Amino acid sequence: MKSVALHNLGCKVNAYEMDFMQQMLQEKGYKIVPFDEAADIYIVNTCTVTNIADRKSRQMLHRAKKRNPDAVVVAVGCYVQTGQDTLEKDSAVDLAIGNNRKKDLVEILEAYLESRQADGPAESEQGERAGAAADREEAADGMCGAERADREEASGRTERDAPQVVIETVDIARAPYEEMTLKTTAEHTRAYIKIQDGCNQFCSYCIIPYARGRVRSREEADILREARGMAQTGYREIVLTGIHISSYGVDRGGGELVRLLEKLSEIEEIARIRLGSLEPGIVTGEFASRISALPKVCPHFHLSLQSGSDTVLRRMNRRYDTAGYFSAVERLRECYANPAITTDVIVGFPGETEEEFAQTEKFLRRVGFYEMHIFKYSRRQGTRAAAMEGQLTEAEKAVRSERLMGVEREMSRAYREAFLGKTEEVLFEELLEKEGKHYWIGHTPRYLKVAREAEPGENLRNCMIGGRLASFLSEDVLLIGD
Repeated sequence: MKSVALHNLGCKVNAYEMDFMQQMLQEKGYKIVPFDEAADIYIVNTCTVTNIADRKSRQMLHRAKKRNPDAVVVAVGCYVQTGQDTLEKDSAVDLAIGNNRKKDLVEILEAYLESRQADGPAESEQGERAGAAADREEAADGMCGAERADREEASGRTERDAPQVVIETVDIARAPYEEMTLKTTAEHTRAYIKIQDGCNQFCSYCIIPYARGRVRSREEADILREARGMAQTGYREIVLTGIHISSYGVDRGGGELVRLLEKLSEIEEIARIRLGSLEPGIVTGEFASRISALPKVCPHFHLSLQSGSDTVLRRMNRRYDTAGYFSAVERLRECYANPAITTDVIVGFPGETEEEFAQTEKFLRRVGFYEMHIFKYSRRQGTRAAAMEGQLTEAEKAVRSERLMGVEREMSRAYREAFLGKTEEVLFEELLEKEGKHYWIGHTPRYLKVAREAEPGENLRNCMIGGRLASFLSEDVLLIGD
């Protein structure tokens, strides 16, 4: 029985697919071990959303080969799609499997192991060389191209020294939806269910359409079957996830997301349905009205913004303006009492002026978000934005990021304070210790994080209990009390 260590990088879709790959391996009898232990096989589910994500993917692959030079190191996913030229020369990698081949992981892996055994290599000698090469590559990974070339020349390593990497990919632009069905997930109370893959938006800063391909929607019957299975296993809440879930069904004419929510709401054992990130354009009056008629749909909406300046939004190739975004928020607030609106914001996009940044800050305050994820623009090779003029310095981006994080803390505190004295239903998830006391921690439908002091011997995991929110346990956690 071979041991396998897995490591996931990136988004919730990657995490879902990693859970599925682990499920397949376990069903085939492989022993799953922690990534920081010695293993026969290491699998890294990679991310490529930024240059930093590429580097982290390489670092984890090199770390695996360094841990056990004789192990088979497998790169899987998005970085395989965009970084094949680099992977082909990487001494740490034995096997690379692209997107839309993850469901074939075990079959590809076992074919590789058979061919490797048939070739009869001197594994210890090859592994020793590969491990030494991985050490050099990991040390050089943060260097510029010239520094890396100098180091390789000094070490005597050339591209010809790298072992042959077996790469298994498909034409991702023409790939169908890759069906996967999970029976359980790593989380105890919340089940993520993937409903689509790919993106047709082609934002100027984003590489994902090239790594994930075009929009492919999962069959409704398969989603409902998985959701029923998760519910019967005991999961109370499901979260719909995908690369661009607002596009669910557009490859079949559109308008299917609301119908899917209506069908999921009919599954008796499911108590909550939470949506992943949405585009503001999907929030029409009809959309807001229909989903607000479904009590199981959580009043928590992550509407991707990226900038509060219309000129920056145009450079980003975002397909809305601030007026359209604000209208979407207003529609939700007309249908829900104080819904939680969260978002993503990129600061320091190429050419962003002080005036454009000020427009963004003003718009954020006007909307009044519950939470914001603030990202400093990261130049991604292969995107149009990477070649744009007016690239800001890291120092400039850091100042703007810190300023908006202050705005985020202010608005988030105000939103939480509005619920003090109110009774909310909490789905409890885990037991944590703080300053010598134990608390059960969970979330409300609006994704407010809530604590309740634990009584000796009680187990509230996966229980939904109402309680009055009386005070703050910490900056981002409300406490149930009298």
